[in-house]
Amino acid sequence: MTRPAGTTDPRPATAPYPVPAQAGAPVEADEARAALHRLRTEVAKAVVGQDAVVTGMVIALLCRGHVLLEGVPGVAKTLLVRTIAAALDLESKRLQFTPDLMPGDVTGSLIFDPRTAAFTFREGPVFTNLLLADEINRTPPKTQAALLEVMEERQVSVEGNRRPLPDPFIVAATQNPVEYEGTYPLPEAQLDRFLLHLTMPLPNRDEELGVLRAHHAGFDPRELTAAGVRPVASPADLALARAGVSRVAVAESVLGYIVDLCRATRSAPALELGASPRGAIALLVTAKAWAWLAGRDHVTPDDVKAIARPTLRHRLRLRPEAELEGVTTRSVLDAVLGTVPTPR
Repeated sequence: MTRPAGTTDPRPATAPYPVPAQAGAPVEADEARAALHRLRTEVAKAVVGQDAVVTGMVIALLCRGHVLLEGVPGVAKTLLVRTIAAALDLESKRLQFTPDLMPGDVTGSLIFDPRTAAFTFREGPVFTNLLLADEINRTPPKTQAALLEVMEERQVSVEGNRRPLPDPFIVAATQNPVEYEGTYPLPEAQLDRFLLHLTMPLPNRDEELGVLRAHHAGFDPRELTAAGVRPVASPADLALARAGVSRVAVAESVLGYIVDLCRATRSAPALELGASPRGAIALLVTAKAWAWLAGRDHVTPDDVKAIARPTLRHRLRLRPEAELEGVTTRSVLDAVLGTVPTPR
């Protein structure tokens, strides 16, 4: 499938279905890996041609990270998140961000109950497993800041009381890449909290024909059960998978390669802001998840290269003069990946 510039395909190219067990690997983790690989087939019952983004979402769940989804209207961003939640047997909620949205509309608020003459906390939509924050850049900075605490601390603080969010919990925030009127660009501090930046491309001709045939045959995106979408993995599988990812080995030379890549972005002439140490940590954990999904018990430099673009590109900020010259973060990352020596 053709992908626009600035995107990558976050799929372990060496991962067939199902991935065979490795010697010495726990059987439970192996079964969890196979269950997560079945997710693509299940999501494809409702969403066509987005295998790469599905894998990116799985990596985010494995790493307890958040995802920034970018795509033009009508490429099924909302449907994708709902279908992934259904296939993983997770709860999902959708929150439409608007200019008049208040922080309490996101986190929840205290409500006075006249029957008891006391205030009770009414949970906001963030109390879920998979939160779709639709058009996150359309809400003012004050509301974005409320979501920032939720993303970073995985809790809501109201009147000094901390209320933890469910586990797993990730935010999948969407942005429209072509319409910026009435938007509030996300600050770098919030962009850095997103583990991955994934682009949902337009389908090719055959895939778009498949979408039309499905709708002509009666497919209703609001009725996923009728479309045959069933849970193929569970939160327990996800917990086993996370344990498997934590056991993936990383050689000292690969750790150094990750650091060198991030440091190279900080000295790139076209950038005024490179990848932070948080970005280096993100690249480490996503590379481990990628390697685990591919059935390996160690990270290779190729794993780092494969996941580097969606992990780092939203953490970089171009200099204005470089932007005017047509330089992109994709081209800067390509140059960095091509010049930093790869360990053997």
